Amino acid sequence: MVSFIGAGPGDPELLTIKGKRLIDNADVIIYAGSLVNPEVLADAKKDALIYNSAGMTLEEVLSVMKEGEEAGKKVVRVHTGDPAIYGAHREQMDALDKMGISYEVIPGVSSFLAAAAALKKEYTLPGVSQTVILTRMEGRTPMPEGEKLLDLAKHRATMVIFLSVGMLEELCATLGQAYGPDTPAAVVYKATWEDEKIVRGTLSNLAKKVEEAGIRKTALTVVGDFLGDDYELSKLYDKTFTHEFRKGVES
Repeated sequence: MVSFIGAGPGDPELLTIKGKRLIDNADVIIYAGSLVNPEVLADAKKDALIYNSAGMTLEEVLSVMKEGEEAGKKVVRVHTGDPAIYGAHREQMDALDKMGISYEVIPGVSSFLAAAAALKKEYTLPGVSQTVILTRMEGRTPMPEGEKLLDLAKHRATMVIFLSVGMLEELCATLGQAYGPDTPAAVVYKATWEDEKIVRGTLSNLAKKVEEAGIRKTALTVVGDFLGDDYELSKLYDKTFTHEFRKGVES
């Protein structure tokens, strides 16, 4: 059994209890060293074999998994955030299926959730946005038809852009065509890490502010009016609103 584990956004205390238990008892640990906080492995067994996948190929990762499985060892594959978001673990799982090796996936706290916590904001506000779009700028990995940034921006929903802070000027210019240049936006660098940094602005000035802050990678960009202060109160706690657990009163 290979365990794929979401290590969370950075703070080792945001690792799930199950994920920590599996890591601490693993014989073989393969972790994404370019993004996963090494402190997540602080309580690993002293004799555990630890591999940093930052410099490894898919074939090398699979070889370590196969060798560990054949030796009867507990193998864990540690991804940053939640592996379902830009984790590239589907190809690993498909390969394990072909090799007849069973596996499980332990979800983790994604960085886009950590970013909202750092900003102390809610992505879904009544009267503002009830949709969150997770996407990225097109780079060496092309975007499928219909998923170009401008196509998505036309919805004017809350948008969270991964892996794109290095192209922020182009990103803001593109989004500005749909959202408008005065739309609030922010960049959250290394959410929940000790050196976390937040830069706030609008689509017209965010790129310059981020450049001045020296942020070039390991950051999320968030865009939308959820960053503002105007929204409607939730019906859930409205005293005049009736639902399954409470009868509303007349206003």
